[in-house]
Amino acid sequence: MSEKKFLEAVKKLREEKTERKFDQTLDLIVNLKNFDIRREAFSIFIEVPNKIKEKRIAGFLEKESKAVDTIVKDNFAKYKEKKDIKKLVKNYDFFIANAKLMPLVATSFGRVLGPAGKMPSPQLGILVNEDEKTINALKQKINSTVRIKVKEPSIKIGAARQSNSDEEIVRNIMAVYNKLVETLPKKKDNIRNIKIKFTMGKPVLVEI
Repeated sequence: MSEKKFLEAVKKLREEKTERKFDQTLDLIVNLKNFDIRREAFSIFIEVPNKIKEKRIAGFLEKESKAVDTIVKDNFAKYKEKKDIKKLVKNYDFFIANAKLMPLVATSFGRVLGPAGKMPSPQLGILVNEDEKTINALKQKINSTVRIKVKEPSIKIGAARQSNSDEEIVRNIMAVYNKLVETLPKKKDNIRNIKIKFTMGKPVLVEI
């Protein structure tokens, strides 16, 4: 897929009167074919060139950190009730954790974090040490990363923001598209069609 095709679709999308009082997300919609969701479902993280949004991040750490909202090991016991864990999970988009604490995190919070898809991941979210520099670097990476969970024949990914330039949007879309094609079992042959849309706008078909 060439950048030109995506750029044409982005320009067409801009022609719509979709201005809102908030910075809309640009969604990349990839509809699949010849894909067995029961046998071939997967989950991947993709880092994009331009930050999409500032995610609300919390860390399960051994000590308090100035770099991130912290749930320290000594306070895990405060979250005995499922409703308290649900409230915590609702307040944050992403969780990171000290590798040493992961067994305890799984035991204490896994029953809610797991189903919500917010369990700290070895792919993106596990810290070997808790120094501020390491945490800030991980936060920066998280804010420039999208997660694709393929569980059905249609995938919707928030790949950019309306405030991004056309070129920034295209670079983000290309990063996501290329990694997705690389991961799909039949590569491009698994793709039925591709569309892009803003949060409140109508989808625009990308010619492939």
